[in-house]
Parts: sequence; C-alpha cells; structure tokens
Amino acid sequence: MLALKSKLLEKIDATPVKTAKKVALAYSGGLDSSLCAILAKEKYQVEELFAITVDVGQGQDEMDAAIQKAKVLGITPIVVDVKDEFADNWLAKAIQANSNYEGYPVSTSMTRQLIASKIAALALQLGCDAIMEGSSGKGNDQYRMHNVFKLFAPQLEVLVPVRDFDLTRGDEEELSKELGIPITEVMQGGDDKTLWCRSLASGAIGLNQPIPDNAWLWLQPPAKQSSTPTQISVTFDHGVPVALDGKELSLPEIVAKLNVIAGSHGIGKIDIFEDGIMGLKSRELYEAPAAAVLLKLHHDLEQFTLTKEELDFKNGVDQKWAYLVYHGAWFNPLKSALDAFIEATQAQVSGTVTASLFHGTIDLVSRQSNHSLFFPEIRGLQSRSFNQQLCGPAAQIGGLPWEVLAKRNAKVAN
Repeated sequence: MLALKSKLLEKIDATPVKTAKKVALAYSGGLDSSLCAILAKEKYQVEELFAITVDVGQGQDEMDAAIQKAKVLGITPIVVDVKDEFADNWLAKAIQANSNYEGYPVSTSMTRQLIASKIAALALQLGCDAIMEGSSGKGNDQYRMHNVFKLFAPQLEVLVPVRDFDLTRGDEEELSKELGIPITEVMQGGDDKTLWCRSLASGAIGLNQPIPDNAWLWLQPPAKQSSTPTQISVTFDHGVPVALDGKELSLPEIVAKLNVIAGSHGIGKIDIFEDGIMGLKSRELYEAPAAAVLLKLHHDLEQFTLTKEELDFKNGVDQKWAYLVYHGAWFNPLKSALDAFIEATQAQVSGTVTASLFHGTIDLVSRQSNHSLFFPEIRGLQSRSFNQQLCGPAAQIGGLPWEVLAKRNAKVAN
C-alpha cells in the first residue's frame, strides 16, 4: 500500500478484507465512490476495475463533473443512461402510488435500486467476481443495493470500503486529502440529486444546524421568491402527468419545469426526522418542488375520480408501497402485486388540475375530468334530485346499533 502517513492509513492497512480480481464499481464521482476507486487497487488488490456511472437524471453538470473527476482518479467510467427508464417505469409508478414515506417522496430509495440492478447485470457481463459500492454502515443504501445485488448477481461478493474500514465522514475527507482525491461537496455529507428530488447531506445534518440559502438548488429563499402567484395546470392520463399548461411534454420535461417554477415560490422544502431502515432517526433535508406539486394534484384527481372504497383501500396500499420501496424491496413480489392494484385504479385517473403557486403554498383552482364522480346536481344542497324524506327510515335503521350500545352502557352503569 501507499507509504503510511497517518493512523487512518495504518488502520486500513491493518484491517483484513476480502480481495477480488475484477470488480464493478458503482461510481458517481462523489466522496464515497471516489475513495472506493483508489482503495480498490491499493487495498482490495483489484486487477481490473470497471467504474460504472448510471445516469438517472442527476443532470449534465453532475455527469460532467463525475467524468472529470474520474480522469484525476485514473479511471474511465462506463456510462449507462437510464433516465427514460427511471421516468417511465419508476417515477410514473411513484406518482400513481402517491409516494410518501414519512413526508419524503421516495427518490434515492428508487434510484439506488435501479442503479444496483444495472451494475449487477454489467458485472456479470464483464466477468467480474465482485461488486463495490460506497455506502456507509449507518445508512440505508447499503441494504437497498445489497438486496438488488443478491437478487441479480447472487454469486458475486459485495465490497463496501466505507463500512469495511468503519470510516466516519471526517475520516473519508481526511483520507481523500491524503490520497490526493478532490473533494467537491458543498455540505459535509454531499447531496444526491435526481430529476424528482434532491437529498442534502443525508445523515449528516445536526439537530439545530442552520442551512445556508446557497445550499438549495431550486428553492428560493423568501426574499427572492416570486412576488406574484403563478398558475399552472397539469393534465394526467391514467395517473401520469402528460401535459403542462396544455402543452404535451414528457414526464422529465414536466418535472424539470415545475422544479424551477415551484422552487421560485419556495415550494418543496422538506426538513423531517426520518426513521431509517435500521429504525434509527436522522434529520433529513430534501428539496422536491415538482414532486410537491404533482403528488398533491394527483391525489386530488384521485379524490375526484375514484370511489370511496377504492380510496380507502388504496391509502393503505400506497403506504405499504412507499415502505417497501424505501426499505429496498422494489423487486419484491409483494411490491409487484401492489403495482397491479394501483395500475388498475389509475384507469379512471385522467383529467386536468389547475393550481396557483405562491409563497410556499399550492392552492387548487379548478379540476376537469370526464371520469369525475362529483355530480352536484345530485349531491348539492340546492338540488331536488331525490326526496330527502326517504333518508329518514335509512338513518333510523343505521342508528339501531347505536341504540343497542346505549342499552348495553345503561346495563353496565347500573
């Protein structure tokens, strides 16, 4: 190994690990995966390293930065573009399922599993004997990725250097400086960005730590927010957004535009305590302007078009869907079964919802759908659609169980 210069390097040198000859590395260009690229050859005795960068919509700037950093590390990434697959298969399902885990519109939870599936498939094609990734032993991604690796490439070893050497974030930064690895993080803990949601410094935010305005990508602070409301309309077909303000656009295009528009009004800031896969709480920060708008509008359209019984049952299905995806079970058979139910309900969820965006609020303005179950000529208090006197006997029969309860309570009291 490199000439020892610190206790950290001594610790790494003294820690036994499994070695491998050909390794597929999940490479993003962040602190973790960059450190993995160096340690792969220095410690794990890797002879052939395949750095694989999966583009899930993190943006061209981030992709370019990852490739530039790879040159410094002496590697050339294999780039796999799955933006369309993420949008059409994963993100569309998340919207249909009103994705929400404790206030978080599952995003990294999905992309980690999509990335892992592509890494596993390529690792087998390339004849690798191991897969390497940069998760810590305190986070959620180690479970999500491991689940998928073992489903698609069960015979391959999984190497996780940050966990193997029990490194803190500070340890990683110190090692990176010592090994000549550029550090490009804005905040300690880095960030994870997709077109759907951005996670800031996951697991590294202090209890009362203030967040500087420049930490946000789309969100504008109050002083810089738009001074007038912006009205937008989103058209859904089978529960999936297909048009913005009457113009047909792809889902990624709609999300990208709404991130800017809603972000300019301070919409989509999420600051929550999250119960991770290990059941330990962490303070998590997310910005998801488009997700905040689309999930609210989609849920409203469901209320407009689905029956009471469908909505009641789907609420539990949606909750379970988000729980499974968050916990690394995208490919679980139960999740597939839930997808089938959700897809069946979405046959009626088509229409257009209009909302006004202003100072962090999303005010619903109008709804239009040929699938609507709202008929004011029947339900409205001004209508004479049926004889209200007919409901008297029905209410009396419905109230009989309550009379029985009253009799029981009287007996008990005496």
